[in-house]
Amino acid sequence: MTSPVRRWLPDAVREAWMAADLRRTVIVTAGVAAAVGAFLAFVGAFGLTAYPLVLRIAYMVPVSILTGMIGLGGYLLAGRLAPRLNPWLRAVLGGLLIFAPIGVIVWLTASLIPGAHIGPSALPAFIGTSLVVSVAMSLLSVTVNLARQDRTLPDLDAGPARFLERLPVRMRSAEIWAVEAEDHYLRVHTSAGQDLILLRMADAIAELEGQEGMQVHRSWWVARAAIVDARRGDGRATLTLMDGAEAPVSRTYAAELRRRGWI
Repeated sequence: MTSPVRRWLPDAVREAWMAADLRRTVIVTAGVAAAVGAFLAFVGAFGLTAYPLVLRIAYMVPVSILTGMIGLGGYLLAGRLAPRLNPWLRAVLGGLLIFAPIGVIVWLTASLIPGAHIGPSALPAFIGTSLVVSVAMSLLSVTVNLARQDRTLPDLDAGPARFLERLPVRMRSAEIWAVEAEDHYLRVHTSAGQDLILLRMADAIAELEGQEGMQVHRSWWVARAAIVDARRGDGRATLTLMDGAEAPVSRTYAAELRRRGWI
């Protein structure tokens, strides 16, 4: 759920922000899960209509919070597996990754309710309901968290805003992945595609100050978040980026990259 703006923050500020933001995300997700649990208890989801409302709430809210945390883990896992997906598609994938184990958890815990007669034959129904609930809860959590992030982003005059103004309108809200020198032009790699701009590499690096990235070669500047693989060979390193581009690492910058843990 990381906003592109957040990737422009200076390293120390960004680390502190992300740590605090993760805590807020967990709290918001737990709150959304508790609300969903209360709603499911009210409508008697998972075949629990025969039980008193108070008992349904006492059971469903804690279970929903637990499964909400599992759902958040599914969302983060989906981000690892498919980093190019937008947040809503990632939420759907996260829901699909965790709905089956959540269905089993709900089935097991429901069978512990006093007087419950829930056997193995009920498991497919629990898993089916969990599919719908897991995906819906993931989408709702992402929507709420993105709305909250938009309201709480720090008001910093980020340098990359100047750089983005040089790009076509369709790319100005994209994530900057890399800048590659081509003769007198720069090829800008972004999450919205590539484009050529007329600018010196030195000026581009100056305007990108504040984003978590660095020059790795005389012809390449790379954002940390864009790196999906780093490999070494023949004494040199090569960085593979999210769009499949490969950026060479020169010996001049290799030591700093190793110090930062990039390679």
